[in-house]
Amino acid sequence: MTFALSGATPAINIYQPQTRQKTPDDPVAPDPDTPNKDTGGEESVPRNAARPEPASLNPRELQKLQALKARDQEVKNHEMAHLSAAGGLATGGASFQYQQGPDGVRYAVGGEVGIDTSPVPGDPAATLNKAEQIRRAALAPANPSPQDQRVAAKAAAMAARARAELVEQFEKMGSLNGELKKSPRDKIHISV
Repeated sequence: MTFALSGATPAINIYQPQTRQKTPDDPVAPDPDTPNKDTGGEESVPRNAARPEPASLNPRELQKLQALKARDQEVKNHEMAHLSAAGGLATGGASFQYQQGPDGVRYAVGGEVGIDTSPVPGDPAATLNKAEQIRRAALAPANPSPQDQRVAAKAAAMAARARAELVEQFEKMGSLNGELKKSPRDKIHISV
């Protein structure tokens, strides 16, 4: 099973359509306010494409550009935190949803990292370790998204099931060998 850890898109749409009138000299481009999904690259506009200079942008466009740049950095940091903590559990790199800015550059406005969340068959100790790593990966960003919180909760449930399996295994081993150690309160202590 694979879950995607994702950076939530903003609840408030701060990206307003351009208000400036198009002129016959404006290049034809896709709607800049429609996010696009892509799996890599800093930008998709060719380096030699005509882009407006920041000085030629109106105040509203400059504000939009600054917001897009900030969101782009936030999204990329968020997804890199997931990737770093997921390690080998990541099923690939980060994928991003992009929005074209008034300068013609595409900026990341959302993203996700896929991770393997399946238990390790027949090995509750390995499943417990994996569940803990999944939870760390889900909660790695400074501001985990609601999806990140759901993945962390599912990982905690997977860890609880693995702990229960381990207790059961130790109880079976103890009853067979007569070596199960209990505290004065008859609680089993397991250190994994």
